[in-house]
Amino acid sequence: MVRFDSNIVLKKECNQKTQSVFDALFTIKYLHEAGAKVILVSDWNMNTSELHTESVADFLSAVLQIQVVPLQGISCDKLSRMKGLKKENIYLLENLSNIKEEVANCLKFARVLSSGVDIFVNDSFSNSHKVLASTVGITRFCYACIAGFHFEEKLCLLKNVADVSRKPYVAIIGGGKLYEKAASFQFLASRCQGFVFVGMMSFQIMHALGVSVPVNLVDHKALNEALDIVRLARDRNVQILCPKDFWCRNKCDPKQLQVFPSHGILDGWVPVDLGPLSLDEIGFMLTNCKKIIWIGPVKFVDSRKHTNGVSKLVKILDQLSQSNCEITVIGTMACQLVRQEKSSLSFINMVENASVVWEFLKGRKLPGVTAIDRAFPFEINWNNIYSEPAQSLVVDIGSGNGLFLLEMARRRKDLNFLGLEINEKLVLRCLDSVHQFGIKNGYFVATNATSTFRSIVSTYPGKLVLVSIQCPNPDFNKPEHRWRMLQRSLIEAVADLLAPDGKFEVINIEAYQIIDIDQVFLQSDVEDVAIRMKEQFLRYGKGKLDLEHGQCNGLSGWLEENPFGVRSDWERHVLERGAPMYRMMFSKSSDIREVSVANDV
Repeated sequence: MVRFDSNIVLKKECNQKTQSVFDALFTIKYLHEAGAKVILVSDWNMNTSELHTESVADFLSAVLQIQVVPLQGISCDKLSRMKGLKKENIYLLENLSNIKEEVANCLKFARVLSSGVDIFVNDSFSNSHKVLASTVGITRFCYACIAGFHFEEKLCLLKNVADVSRKPYVAIIGGGKLYEKAASFQFLASRCQGFVFVGMMSFQIMHALGVSVPVNLVDHKALNEALDIVRLARDRNVQILCPKDFWCRNKCDPKQLQVFPSHGILDGWVPVDLGPLSLDEIGFMLTNCKKIIWIGPVKFVDSRKHTNGVSKLVKILDQLSQSNCEITVIGTMACQLVRQEKSSLSFINMVENASVVWEFLKGRKLPGVTAIDRAFPFEINWNNIYSEPAQSLVVDIGSGNGLFLLEMARRRKDLNFLGLEINEKLVLRCLDSVHQFGIKNGYFVATNATSTFRSIVSTYPGKLVLVSIQCPNPDFNKPEHRWRMLQRSLIEAVADLLAPDGKFEVINIEAYQIIDIDQVFLQSDVEDVAIRMKEQFLRYGKGKLDLEHGQCNGLSGWLEENPFGVRSDWERHVLERGAPMYRMMFSKSSDIREVSVANDV
């Protein structure tokens, strides 16, 4: 199933030469040519009659040069019958825009949507900041969830916004609604050497700087935020440039235009565009820049095509792009203008959806990105985090407050330990402890291991000898859902990456002996969860994992003791109140058995 971006693919002027359109269409064509049965799903504007499902299917057929067949209604029965449909065709589900379960991320609807689907491909980057059933909920029920070519391209551009290797780095900021975007400036100030304000937001900043501007142009709800941005810029030595003059229109005589200085706009006049002095100053400030992002439109109270100030700004950027300056333009209006004005020699990156980028700049995780397997590949420099990066590796999935892993790292200097934990605050505390105690063989990463385990561990230079999962509870306050972190993709990654016949030796001091510990350790204080984990590893381990220590006789045999002699914080709590722990151990054998597994999660 491909969740395509209707804002890109369904444009009337669908120019396949533009990178975004080419990538979006290539995702669909690539899958079809590879022999996949392709189901398309998206939402689109229903205000016009020509955008009914049948009309959209006809349009896509013409663009793709492949027959697209519309399917009316979304149901488990209809989607499960996809196996009987022809591979030669592509199938389009009905419009999601009027389905309330889509916006509510209803899991029942997401399950229906996933019926008959093995692989989910998200190619709708413009919705990555939203929690939708067709972008987030559906990923719970598909075997693999990956990014399409268009999604991947825009994600790379988004990551590049955070890169500071090229300086000076300047942000051109347009639009308004400063109150909603204020949190983004912490991120921008930590990376940029200059802010250039070119939209309605500029009046807010000028007011905070003490410039006399018309009161009706200032959003009084954001006065404190504007003052904070000015103080932040001064503290970080970030230069602020606001427009010095504006083209203004007479309210009584709309045809009358005049240039006013920023501090001298008369009553009865409204700004419509940047003035010539403003453009000269902007051009001068940007001359030596090596990196520029432009986010938000140059739009004022009544912007019309009276002047060409915005076009001149685009031409300034166009010339700079030909002089080894990396430029990224963000927002639909700005991107449209750049396409119209830029020369064939320039190269300017474009991201159409500004809302996604603003959310990213605020430091928020994008739900549509985090839901995808390996959507954000981790690039870890193992030499920087471990003193001996070639040592065998132990990974604790869901490491929590890190007590188990930190104590193990102190006891076993001959091994490296890695904790993967979704709670970022806990990870920061663990990293503080690593630094405080000078631990050179322990590290923690804030991540959803279900999606990223393979991409993280596959780059490790040494052997993976042990994986532990202890008391999983990703859905807090819902004990009945604690096993959900054990998706098929995670178990298969563990089975693939573990070293065959590897042994983890534990010294039992009381018995004065060395015990060989096998490679996957699972435990839970909830028996149903432990049974489910055991079933999942046996089912999806690809025949590579065997139960050890006499646990094969039914599902009731558990390890009596923790073989490591180190207990997690929760394990201590459970045992102190006299409750049992349900433990098991798997080993990986080099003698691989063939196992048949149904395509479910």
